[in-house]
Amino acid sequence: MILSKKDLKYYLLCDKISLRIPIKRKFPRPFVDVIWKYEIILRKYEYYLNKKAKIYYPLMIYYKIMFLNMSNKLTIKLEPNVFGPGLSIAHYGTIVVNPQAVVGNNCRIHEGVTIGATNGSSKSPRIGNNCFIGSGAKIIGDIEIGDNVAIGAGAVVIDSFGESNVTLAGVPARIVSHNGSKKNIVNATDIADKRKK
Repeated sequence: MILSKKDLKYYLLCDKISLRIPIKRKFPRPFVDVIWKYEIILRKYEYYLNKKAKIYYPLMIYYKIMFLNMSNKLTIKLEPNVFGPGLSIAHYGTIVVNPQAVVGNNCRIHEGVTIGATNGSSKSPRIGNNCFIGSGAKIIGDIEIGDNVAIGAGAVVIDSFGESNVTLAGVPARIVSHNGSKKNIVNATDIADKRKK
């Protein structure tokens, strides 16, 4: 959760690394770095939302409006304080994530993904660190996914998989290999931590 300027700077750096944006690039390019711009707005919205002091309220409203406008244009439905640092949205287009979901560091998520609750429950998935979520995957219900897990395109995950370093695929999803997500993600938090030393 982003609670300080230091946290905000760290999250922004991790997201930038995860999106494979050159570190030297300071600002998103118009029409090209749309997802990077979206993630910057998301993180600033989270920061000002988490600052409970009334003085930050106008900035929170400003970033909330920008975030909602961009979400509608990109057809992405995310909520603040769901994803850890190192978020990488591979492509925009129909991504829906329940606000009660918890997703760890270094998540790479593709288009057509749904992470949500079921049967009127507000309990949503809890997904570990370094996870890859392929196009069209559905992760539904009060379930838990371990670290370093790759979820294949079109998979429907309705059961918990606490084991790390596995690949899930199929309907319903099952373990199809023990390769995990290492080849599909950038471990941005490790890279950012090394840069700080």
